[in-house]
Amino acid sequence: MLRGVDERGKDLVIARDYLTQGLRSRAEELVSLDLGPRTTHEIMAAQDREIGQERFTGIDRRLLREANGDCQLMVTASEPREHALRIGRLRTLERLGIASEGKAGQWTLDPDFEPTLRRMGERGDIIRTLNRALREAGIARPPQDHAVFDSRDPLATPIIGRLVATGLSDEHRDRRYMIIDGIDGRSHYVDIREDQSVHAKGAILRLAPRPAEVRTVDRTVAAIASQHDGKYSVEIHLRHDPAMSESGAQAHVRRLEAMRRSIGRPKRLVDGTWQIGPDHLADALVHEQRQGLKAPVIIETLSHRPLEQLPAHDGETWLDRQLTSSTPEPLQRGFGAEVRGAMQQRRQWLVEQQLAEGDEGATRYRRSMLQVLQRREIYRVIAGIEQDTGLVHRQPHADAPIEGIYRRAVEVGDKRYALIEHAQEFSLVPWRPVLERAVGKSVSGIMRGEGISWTIGARARGLGIS
Repeated sequence: MLRGVDERGKDLVIARDYLTQGLRSRAEELVSLDLGPRTTHEIMAAQDREIGQERFTGIDRRLLREANGDCQLMVTASEPREHALRIGRLRTLERLGIASEGKAGQWTLDPDFEPTLRRMGERGDIIRTLNRALREAGIARPPQDHAVFDSRDPLATPIIGRLVATGLSDEHRDRRYMIIDGIDGRSHYVDIREDQSVHAKGAILRLAPRPAEVRTVDRTVAAIASQHDGKYSVEIHLRHDPAMSESGAQAHVRRLEAMRRSIGRPKRLVDGTWQIGPDHLADALVHEQRQGLKAPVIIETLSHRPLEQLPAHDGETWLDRQLTSSTPEPLQRGFGAEVRGAMQQRRQWLVEQQLAEGDEGATRYRRSMLQVLQRREIYRVIAGIEQDTGLVHRQPHADAPIEGIYRRAVEVGDKRYALIEHAQEFSLVPWRPVLERAVGKSVSGIMRGEGISWTIGARARGLGIS
């Protein structure tokens, strides 16, 4: 199963029914061999518990099998106990509004009977997951403050809070979730699907729905191709727009390659040019929608450090950005109240450091406060690396080439940098997740603004990644 092939080397195919029911039945057989079969009393007690459950149960499955095409059925079980189970279950379904009793003992089930119950069961699992995660983290929040973040809701707004827990909600589909204790006073369950990003517990995150929309890069490619017989390439782009850099044009090519892998379009020709169809923008939207199904939430790290470490941290923090912002995030109860207390402690620390002045309840911050805090931390980090490695720091310059061995990621405040080693020197440059595939490998690039277009491996054969 790990290799995904059978004993003949063919693709391993497992029936869906076996995954959902067969594995459970086989596990029950193995447990019965070790512990013995369940007693009649245990079986009856389990059946009785199904009567009042707000989820899809074995009794519901039997009711569905007997219902006709109009979702109507007569309860005619031959055994008195089975008859009592079904009637009791139908009374529960009637209370839930998904079954109704007619004349002469005839019952009608809601057409969405099964999906509705499965959604109820899923929500019940979510609430139990929320309660367990908060309890294990020592966080007390009332049930009425629990919320499920639905990224598909057009009215959904971003949430900010500390990460309480992460986990798998569906191991077969590698579907993941996060529990966020929000500054809005609510605790959120967030379905992040296949997002593989790693965040430390206690980190302060911002989560927002991923918009499915055409990007500027897609419009640029379509516009250039429309004037060059439906073709696009780096050379064509540079001739069309002399102000465009080669690394910028390469970013457009990587976008096309991502689309080709996702939806099979556009087509890459033998000579390396791309055949751009008239529906390119529609294809780009389809690609974005598919990406949204895999990772429907944009996760931004506001603070790698937990809240309790921020008030006295000698470097720029999320609290500083909140204190100096013209539009700070609104703070409610729960974690929001904890943030409010931490901000008060941070104000006092900044005054002690002569980075702010307090006067009759008002606080004035030095104009260069954030820059001073940033410099303090990065100088401290650089000094530590120099002491540990014996290397000398070299400050990278804009538009200058950067070459060397990628060693690791380095945290500087709430930003992450890549440590690039070259000869007896090292540089700290903006980090990208794809660099983790290149630990110990040669990388090269040119720094422009806050980003770098990377080439991993040999320059002639490398994979460019922005």
